[in-house]
Amino acid sequence: MSGSGDIIGSIAEGAMAARAVEPAHGEGTEGHTQESACLNCGTALVGSHCHACGQAAHVHRTLSAFFHDLLHGVLHFEGKIWRTLPLLAWKPGQLTREYIDGRRASYVSPIALFLFVTFLTFAVINAVGGPINFDAAKNNVQGGEALKSAEAKLQADRDSLAKASKSTAEIDKQIADLRKARDIAMVVEGGDLPDTIAKSDSATDQALTDRINAVWRHAKENPELILYKLQSNAYKYAWLLIVLSVPFLWLLFPFNRRFKLYDHTVFVTYSLSFMMLALSLLMSVSGWNPGGVAGGVGMAVLAYIPFHMYRQLRGTYGTGRFGALWRTAALSVFANLALIVWSLALLALVLTG
Repeated sequence: MSGSGDIIGSIAEGAMAARAVEPAHGEGTEGHTQESACLNCGTALVGSHCHACGQAAHVHRTLSAFFHDLLHGVLHFEGKIWRTLPLLAWKPGQLTREYIDGRRASYVSPIALFLFVTFLTFAVINAVGGPINFDAAKNNVQGGEALKSAEAKLQADRDSLAKASKSTAEIDKQIADLRKARDIAMVVEGGDLPDTIAKSDSATDQALTDRINAVWRHAKENPELILYKLQSNAYKYAWLLIVLSVPFLWLLFPFNRRFKLYDHTVFVTYSLSFMMLALSLLMSVSGWNPGGVAGGVGMAVLAYIPFHMYRQLRGTYGTGRFGALWRTAALSVFANLALIVWSLALLALVLTG
C-alpha cells in the first residue's frame, strides 16, 4: 500500500470493522419511515428503538442517508472516539477502570478500538516503509559501508579518550556491537550467506534439519517476498498479542481475587491500542519529516511509554506508587517477551506457509 488514498482506505476499513463489533450504538432517531413494528424482528415498537433487538424505529431509505451513515461510521466513530482517545493517551487507568466497572456508553470498546488502530498502524507502516531498504536490481541490503564509516569515527573517539587517559570501556562496547552489525551487513551485501544453518548429529533429526535448511534457502533467495508476506500478514495476527500478553499481566497479580482475567484483557487491549497509535506517530514523523523534529518527537514518545504504563497500572488496579513502579518495570520486560514470541510465531508462519 502507498499514498494517502491507501491510508484513508485502510482507516475506513478499520473503522468499519470496529463498527461491526458495536453495530447498534449511536444510531440517530431521524428517518424516512413511520413503522408500528420493528422491521428487523417484528416486535411492536414503543419509543424510538426496538426494545427487543435495539434497531432504530425509523429506517433510512435514501442515497443521501446511506452516505451519511457511511461518513458517520468512518469519521465520527459514533462520537465515542473523541472521548476515548484523550483518556487513552493521558488517563488510561481511568478509561480502563470505568470500562471494567460498566460505564461504557461514552467510550469505544477495547476490541473495537484495537481493530481500528491495527488497520491504521499497518496502513502507515505500509505507506512509510520499513527500515530495511532492498535494492531490487542487486538483491542486497544497503548499509555495510555506512557502518564501516561509523566504526571509524568511534575508533577515532576511542583514540582521543585513550590519549587523555580516560576510560574507554563504554566506547569499546559500542565498537564491538557495531562490528558485529557491520560484519552481518557486509556478508549480506556480498551475497555470501550460507546455504544451510542447521546440522544434524543423528539420523532421527535429519528430516527436521532438512526442513529448516529448506526454509532458510527459500528466505535467502526471496528476501523481498518474505518481508512482503510479513508485512501483509502481521495485522491479521495482531490479536495474538492480546492472548500472549494477558498471562504475563496476570503474573503481576497472581493471588489477587479482586482482578479477573477479564480485567487484565481490557487493560492489555487498551494498552496495545495506545502502543500502536504511538508507533503510527513515530512512523509518520520519521517518514514525512526525517530531520531533527522527528528525533525529538521519537524520544518524547519513547520516554512517555513507561509513564503511560505506570499511569494505567495505578488507575486500573489502585496500586500504590511503589507497587506501580515495580510492576511497570516488570511489565516492560513482559511486553518485550510477548513481542518477541509474537514475532517468532509470525516469522515461522510466514516461512512455513
